[in-house]
Order: sequence, then structure tokens, then C-alpha cells
Amino acid sequence: MCKQEYINCLFNHSDTSTLSLTGEYLPDSDEQAISITHGHSKDHRPDLKQVMLEMMVTQDGGIPILFKSLDGNSSDNTVFQERAAALIKEFEQSETPRYIVADCKMYTRKNAKNLSKLLFITRIPQNIQKVEEVIMQALDTPDEWLEFDNGRKVKEFNVEHYDIKQRWLVVSSETSRGKAVKRIRKKVKKEKVKIQKEIFHLQAARFHCAEDAIKAGEKLASKWKTHSLLSYEIIEHKRYKGKGRPKKGEQPVAIDYQIVLAAQLDSDKVDRLQKIAACYVIGTNIPEEYLSVQEVLTAYKKQNQAEQGFRFLKDPLFFASSLFVKKPSRIAALLMVMVLSLLVYGIAERRMRNQLAEQQETVPNQINQPTQTPTLRWIFQLIGGISRIKITVGNRVKYVFDGITKLKKRILLLFGDAVANIYQIS
Repeated sequence: MCKQEYINCLFNHSDTSTLSLTGEYLPDSDEQAISITHGHSKDHRPDLKQVMLEMMVTQDGGIPILFKSLDGNSSDNTVFQERAAALIKEFEQSETPRYIVADCKMYTRKNAKNLSKLLFITRIPQNIQKVEEVIMQALDTPDEWLEFDNGRKVKEFNVEHYDIKQRWLVVSSETSRGKAVKRIRKKVKKEKVKIQKEIFHLQAARFHCAEDAIKAGEKLASKWKTHSLLSYEIIEHKRYKGKGRPKKGEQPVAIDYQIVLAAQLDSDKVDRLQKIAACYVIGTNIPEEYLSVQEVLTAYKKQNQAEQGFRFLKDPLFFASSLFVKKPSRIAALLMVMVLSLLVYGIAERRMRNQLAEQQETVPNQINQPTQTPTLRWIFQLIGGISRIKITVGNRVKYVFDGITKLKKRILLLFGDAVANIYQIS
């Protein structure tokens, strides 16, 4: 299909998702059948069993070129690792270069050996210590950032990580900065509650000396991400030999020490966290002579092609979540039919958009504004209402079409001569 439609397969976007299912699915007699079970639900329905979907699509048109249904409790890290290993030989035998684009689940230490043999573009996980170091280096040199459209700024670094020489792009945008502020505000509120509990428990403790109490307080405060220690007070508690009120002139046998802490919001820490949270890192081992910074950014941004494909499969029109078939193997077969539908849909949509671009034509969108990139679903709505009428006169039968307006005729012609002949349009 890609060869027939001249689809550019340079960038291949890989992703996974889950599809929640209802019904008590029993284990299938087929040993290779998928297991429909509970797992990490990306649909936020942990109460339902699910199946995991793996898909790879082209950047050019979002055409699915690989699909696999997996057990509902499959791990993203394992799926990406196995897929990367399988793609090494396939990409080596390809007639043209092939780049794989994925999210941060692909970038793991276990998968590094496979990634070193592939050309990849991926987001680097935030929990890697070197990511924060690189982001801080970028923030320390604000004048060296490259500025692109929509307020996006980029700083490039050459690094070697997991024994792979890479280009890491520290990216910041207006959207990410707005999200970072909201995310850190939630973190501040959450930590404030946690600190109050920690201080309560620490104040209930007793220490043998004041120095131990102070060290315990400082150790606790050092773990705070958005707050700092405002002040502390050491209170002495005398212990006597017997119970009850001590006798007059009785000397204590020991002195215990209590520390009372006061915390405050640290604006410097909050500001630093917001700046770090507003940035993310895209990593690639593709040399700059093959892909510029702008091209790497564009390629990663197009990762939503795979997400759009999953939205198509999960659309309520398919009723996949409510449709019950007897065995997991039939669910897998149903999913494959749905992906083949996505293939046909993607090809048709790509043809339509290419024709609009070549002929410098537009169609009205949902708010009646001209567009050259309509979805095929919207096109189907625009050409709805056409009736095929059968007219019989004696032994002669004739079919005519009613309801074809100028706009519908223009759209049908964009699909080519074969479709035009079906609708009797010249």
C-alpha cells in the first residue's frame, strides 16, 4: 500500500494504548491467544479488564504499517524493547532510511543495546538524573537558546548516554510553561500536607541530646522540594526516677530533648522547579547533517499521528468496548479488522488532502471556514444525503442520483474518476 500510494516511510511513529472491555472472558484454548485481564489502564478504567494495542504509523498520513494486540497486563518497557529488537533487521533491509519515533517508554537502559543499532527520536525520561543536569545547563545560558514558532525555545547538547552518542534538545514552550506552573502548585499543596504530618511525628520524638534533635530536624528539612526550614526550638523534658510529680529537691535522672519546627514556602525552590518542569528533553542519534533541530522537533511533534489512530480505533462508532465475542482470539481478530479499516480510512483521507493541495481547492470546515486538511469523517458528513433512485419503465431499469449539490459534486470529483463514475458525474 505504501509503495502504491508513494507514502514516505522515513519517520515511523510507535506507540501503545489500551482498550477496556466488558464481559467475563475465559482463557482461550489457543496458546498464542491474548490474555484479557486487568492492568495499567490508560483509559482510566482500572475496574475493567483490557487488552493492550501496539501500533506503528507513518508520519505521512498516519497510515498504520504495524499492529499487534497484546495481553492486558503487558509492560510498555517490554513491548518497546521487543519491538526495537525486531526492527533492527527490518530497517537494515529497507530500501530507504527508516527512523523510529516514540515516547519515553522506549528509552531505557535495557533497550539501549537495541537503540544503538537504530536511528531514533524519543523523549528522554525526566527521572534520569542527567536530564535535570542538562536542563539546568540550558537555563544557565538563556541567550544561547534557538527560538522557533509558537514561543518554542530549544537548546542543543551533544551527550553520550547509555554508551550512545546523541543530540539532546532541551525544549521549552508557552504551553509547557503554563502546565508546569499548575503542576508545581499541586506539588506545593501536596508537600505542605506531607510536611505537617512529618513535623507532627518528629515533635513527638525525644532525643538524648540537643544536637541529635537539630540533626533530625535538618535531615527532614533537606528532603523538602518546595519548602525550607524557617525556625526551630529545642525544648527540654526532665525525667525522674519514679512516676508522678517529683519530690521537692529531687534531681532528674535524664533530660530528653524535643524539637519544634516551623516550615515556610521557598520561592527560590518553587521557581527552580517550575523552570525545570517547563522543559523536556528530546534525544536522537541522527546526525545533524541528516536532520536539523527544526526537523527533529517536527518529527517528535507528529507523534500524535499514532494517538489519532488509537482514537479512531476507540471511537464509540466501533462499539468495540461494548461488543462481546466469545473468545480472546476473536477480540484480536476484531481489532485487526478495525486496523484494516483505519488503513483504508487513512489512505482515503490522505488522497483527499493531497488532491485539495494539488488543485488549490478548499472545503468548508465545521465553522464554515475554508480548509485543505479536513478529516474524512467530516467529508462524509458533507456528502451525506445523496440518494440512489431506481426507476423502472417497462423492462428498462435506470439508476439516478438525487441530492448532489455543487459542493458534493466538487468533493466527489476529488476522489478520482472511479468514484465520479459511480455517482454518474463527468
